[in-house]
Amino acid sequence: MITRKAFAAAQQRAAEMIRQAGVLITDEEQHRIEVADYSLDHLEQEGAEILTLIETERIGVRIIVLFPHQTLPEHWHPPVGVDPGKEESFRLVAGTLYLYVPGPDTLKQGHIPEGKDAYYTVRHEIVLHPAGQYTVKPGDKHWFQAGSEGAVMYTYATCTRDGLDGFSDPQGKRMTVFAD
Repeated sequence: MITRKAFAAAQQRAAEMIRQAGVLITDEEQHRIEVADYSLDHLEQEGAEILTLIETERIGVRIIVLFPHQTLPEHWHPPVGVDPGKEESFRLVAGTLYLYVPGPDTLKQGHIPEGKDAYYTVRHEIVLHPAGQYTVKPGDKHWFQAGSEGAVMYTYATCTRDGLDGFSDPQGKRMTVFAD
């Protein structure tokens, strides 16, 4: 859960990071930034700030902000009917991003949130710097974490069905619940 005051502060902080990265957003867009704690109740540790720029039945374009060392929890985009699931490409604009996908365990620079080893199972580390990009295949588990300066990235994805995303942590959900 998150308080409305903490939600507004996170929106403001995310908007500042977006603007410092040289991306122009309007005041209206700032107020549309989703502050997602994934029902895990530790936004600074596990969460993300997400601004949806475009969302249709076929494509989604978003800006994701991670505060310093903030982790977007391990999740995957499952198939729906004949659709194999969301394919998602990340392009880093500012900061450093540690992305984890299936493959040999090479985790070195990032870290698994304390007490959460069981919920972060893919540990093949890919380090992205500004202008770096990577595409995650449909259905692949993945998670990512910002470096010490945070991270601002664009995501380009085929159809978005966030409510259907699976999370390795059984408490994880793609919804924000207010404490007040």
